[in-house]
Amino acid sequence: MKTRITEMLGIRYPIIQGGMQWVGYAEMAAAVSNAGGLGILTALTQPTPEALAEEIRRCREMTDRPFGVNLTLLPSINPPPYARYLDVIIESGVKVLETAGNNPKEHIARAKAAGMKVIHKCVAIRHALSAERLGVDAVSIDGFECAGHPGEDDVPGMVLIPLAARKLKIPVIASGGIADGRGMAAALVLGAEGVNMGTRFCATQEAPIHDNIKQALVAASERDTNLIFRTMHNTARVLKNAVSDEVVSIERRPGGAQFEEVRHLVTGQRGKAALASGEPDGGIVSAGQCVGLIDDVPSCEELVARMVAECREQLGAATRYFG
Repeated sequence: MKTRITEMLGIRYPIIQGGMQWVGYAEMAAAVSNAGGLGILTALTQPTPEALAEEIRRCREMTDRPFGVNLTLLPSINPPPYARYLDVIIESGVKVLETAGNNPKEHIARAKAAGMKVIHKCVAIRHALSAERLGVDAVSIDGFECAGHPGEDDVPGMVLIPLAARKLKIPVIASGGIADGRGMAAALVLGAEGVNMGTRFCATQEAPIHDNIKQALVAASERDTNLIFRTMHNTARVLKNAVSDEVVSIERRPGGAQFEEVRHLVTGQRGKAALASGEPDGGIVSAGQCVGLIDDVPSCEELVARMVAECREQLGAATRYFG
């Protein structure tokens, strides 16, 4: 396949693995890159910048293909040392940076000065246009179906993707709700030049999470996600389980809820432990609505090859309507 995304990133297929907290380790990124897509390490999954440097080295031992690093800028009273994380990414010779979260202006400028390609992940057209003005090379646009934070506008991919393609001059990567070749074909027809997948790559053999969690994703339907932090205007889509059900219940109390009332349920360490131990009800597990499309746990190579074949088949089938 050939799009501006494959040409820009030096990859065979325009399929990018999302930068997922507690999942974006070297095993995951290398497997996706070896399959012909772009694997992404998650910087903040590593406890220190020095640990990230080691993880980048580890990833290089597993693949000679391009891979990137995600740097998500979180609102925090005591923020991580973002500048030092970026120092490490640049010093390690990584060629692709994925940014997300708060305004990444200063980090984009530094990455571009170092010759990196920068993809900014966002949930709204206005943010995508701002990122384009800041000089990013591509935008990954997240529809409301996505795992994690879809924003507060509730605009699904069927509207968001063609809007982004219409308004932006730089390439658009479709994210949220994509788990197979049909979704990939649809994204390309809507104007995207690549796709980004998180939830689907969690249900692969190489994903560094417990098999019980992978099987929970396989068993889930498209209705088995919850929107938490809705009343706090920091919406997140996660897998429906005992913990997220409790968070939703607390938020639905008269007068809503304060974050402190749910903090013990949603801590990142609790979610990390659930992924490692295989307890589906042990903590918050991010998942998009595309869980309804997941019914097996293939290798990354099998998944990517199947998606590309199905995408080609579906695009060909669509042309027959004009025969």
